[in-house]
Amino acid sequence: MGLGKSEALRTTGRFGVRQIAVVGMLSAISIILGLSGYGFIPLPTAKATIMQIPVIIGAILEGPAVGAMIGLLFGLFSIVQSLMAPNILSFAFINPLVSVLPRVLIGITAYYAYKWTRSKHEGVRIGTGALIGSLTNTFGVLTMIYVLYAAQFAEVRGIDLATTAKVIYGIALVNGVPEAIIATAITVPIVTAIKKRYKN
Repeated sequence: MGLGKSEALRTTGRFGVRQIAVVGMLSAISIILGLSGYGFIPLPTAKATIMQIPVIIGAILEGPAVGAMIGLLFGLFSIVQSLMAPNILSFAFINPLVSVLPRVLIGITAYYAYKWTRSKHEGVRIGTGALIGSLTNTFGVLTMIYVLYAAQFAEVRGIDLATTAKVIYGIALVNGVPEAIIATAITVPIVTAIKKRYKN
């Protein structure tokens, strides 16, 4: 059986009109979430970001190339935001290895986690993609900060360098688990509804 047009675009990486529209729309949503502050949900111990969700949705719906493109634009926005409204960690986020690379990987890991999950239930497959994509964002960004800027991170946070890994990965767990749960809860119904619309 031959590939359908949408599946062919996924495998070749070429973007059709729909894929370009999805990239533009979901990238805009991610940027609006960041600028408005609605991309952060306050929790008792931290703020959970949902800005990775458009990347995950785009990847699961349209493939890894689309997800990676949305992630690229999300990462570039992070650099601009760090330059225009700097905070204590802006020295790290102006580096594309911290702000862009992990966001590009969100789309790739989310898509393949969805594709390779063996389940008859579409919701389980979508949820797995959302979970892995969200954790890619959290652990990817914080791992790059640790690898590249452990000393600077310790200095600005006023902690001993020897405890940097413990602090960074503590933040990853405190932020990453709620973010992954929220991303899954939001992504599953949205992607399920859009996929039904695609079929119709």
